[in-house]
Amino acid sequence: MLDKSQVGKEVTVHGWVRTFRNNRFIAVNDGSTLRNLQVVVDEDLLNDAEENRINTGASLRVKGRLVESQGQGQDTEVQATEVQVLGVADPETFPIQMKKHSLEFLREKAHLRFRTSTFGAIFRIRHSMTFAIHKFFNDRGFYNLHTPIITGSDAEGAGEMFRVTTLDLDNVPKDDQGGVDVKEDFFGKTANLTVSGQLEAELGALALGKVYTFGPTFRAENSNTSRHLAEFWMIEPEIAFANLQDDINLAQDCLKYVIDYALEHCADDLQFLNDRHEKEEQGKPQNERSPMGLIEKLRHVTQSDFEQITYTEAIDILRNSKPFKKKKFKYPVEWGEDLQSEHERYLVEKHFKAPVVITDYPAKIKAFYMRLNDDQETVAAMDVLVPGIGEIVGGSQREERYDVLKERCKAFDIPEEHVWWYLETRKFGTCEHAGFGLGFERLMMFVTGMTNIRDVIPFPRTPLNAEF
Repeated sequence: MLDKSQVGKEVTVHGWVRTFRNNRFIAVNDGSTLRNLQVVVDEDLLNDAEENRINTGASLRVKGRLVESQGQGQDTEVQATEVQVLGVADPETFPIQMKKHSLEFLREKAHLRFRTSTFGAIFRIRHSMTFAIHKFFNDRGFYNLHTPIITGSDAEGAGEMFRVTTLDLDNVPKDDQGGVDVKEDFFGKTANLTVSGQLEAELGALALGKVYTFGPTFRAENSNTSRHLAEFWMIEPEIAFANLQDDINLAQDCLKYVIDYALEHCADDLQFLNDRHEKEEQGKPQNERSPMGLIEKLRHVTQSDFEQITYTEAIDILRNSKPFKKKKFKYPVEWGEDLQSEHERYLVEKHFKAPVVITDYPAKIKAFYMRLNDDQETVAAMDVLVPGIGEIVGGSQREERYDVLKERCKAFDIPEEHVWWYLETRKFGTCEHAGFGLGFERLMMFVTGMTNIRDVIPFPRTPLNAEF
């Protein structure tokens, strides 16, 4: 949009009509900023037919002189000499009007929700966060690695993967045992959409030293919660010659850097979302309101030292807490059970009132590739927890010992022939190394204050939903 340095100049602007009064004062927005540009139109500039084509949502080309505004709400405005309607929006059917729409309604209009102030702000911030991630790793000597989207391995061992096939589903070829003959498929074996680029990123790190991936990942989990998507984006750095503490330090530095970047470069959009958040909080009972505003919460994280505790210490804290003693937790708190969001948020928001790093989880609830600790019961894993979200980063020191990793594969029923290439890196010049995964949409929820993950990705993919 235009600034005061261009006052007095002839300008041409393009944008979409947000509001209009008497077709003499038109608020236009080109998507580059939260702020609208007011266009002032003389009465004799437009005929009746042209005036009738100017409605909310119409696209315009405006020529005129930029002047300092005499009204309130804007520094500058355009005194129009020419207004051309490029595309009309039928006022009877255009669904995005200048009124409050529910987020649920706007998800059904995902092709148009970008035009609202809320989603314009969210997706401008998403762009800035994408750039900040790349800048953070580039400035620290990491190499960006494009790992496969189509894969023959299951990095998490979860089995909830989307199958990729070119077989004729109306005439599936069978093998001698009556099963699907995968040798007839495109790759000659079972192939899936990836759940993680980590295993391949490790291969890069063990040659290039420091790499990171930033790409789409997929999980065929039939979940309709506000925290799950079938398609989402992950940032996954891997660093050679690094241990768990190095991994924790990198995750903390990364989070603080990108949040600081948002505070500096997305000030207007964050202030808008902060004000929106405050209005929503005012409608809640006093005891349910967030103790911090959005911007205050972000600054708190960037300025706080992250607390670091073991999983065992976390269990002790939770079992001695008032919610546990009053049976307020929905899920059990027992050593060996995975921590749930309610437990993570209690630790962050109630007990420590600061971001928390939890380390050394039970081996049986973590992935096969995490390094087994000397106690033979826990692994060198870590999760980073933040207010309002819970876990935002999950990582570990990787198991670099060939014999131990083979045993871990056996314990997880992972056939060696499926990960032979991964095992071989432990035979040829192995070294300690570590990495983590940062869910980009989880990060976006935290930075924007949105409470549903479907509202921070342009076109959410969830069970029974692939419309756009």
